[in-house]
Amino acid sequence: MKIEDSVSYLLAKLTVSHRNLIEKYVTDVGLHSGQVFVMMELWKKDGQRQIDLAEKLNLAPPTVNKILGGLLEADFVKRERFEDDARSTRIFLTDKGNEIKDALESKWAELEEQTVMGMTPTEALILKQLLAKMMGADI
Repeated sequence: MKIEDSVSYLLAKLTVSHRNLIEKYVTDVGLHSGQVFVMMELWKKDGQRQIDLAEKLNLAPPTVNKILGGLLEADFVKRERFEDDARSTRIFLTDKGNEIKDALESKWAELEEQTVMGMTPTEALILKQLLAKMMGADI
């Protein structure tokens, strides 16, 4: 089999293309593509430790630190120390970070529509199930 015919090759090409598409959609709300996933985790549960965010997102701690740097600079999140442990800091959403949730969800709906354009509802569901299976998650 030629590399270009492999699932891995096609998936890698799709990943790059889709990340660029995500970037296009989320820029309108002031985020970069990598920042979206940190924000989504914080919207699920605010006040998480950086190491926990890294684990949930399957990213290296220095990568999460860099992402958080941009979010801190843009005033979407803030770091706060816990009184009981001076070494432990947690990441909290700011008002600005909470305010962009609806706008991002709207942009994400547009992205989803673009992503599955040309697919039947059944094909979109099968794709979603296959991707979840590849990631080891149940949907």
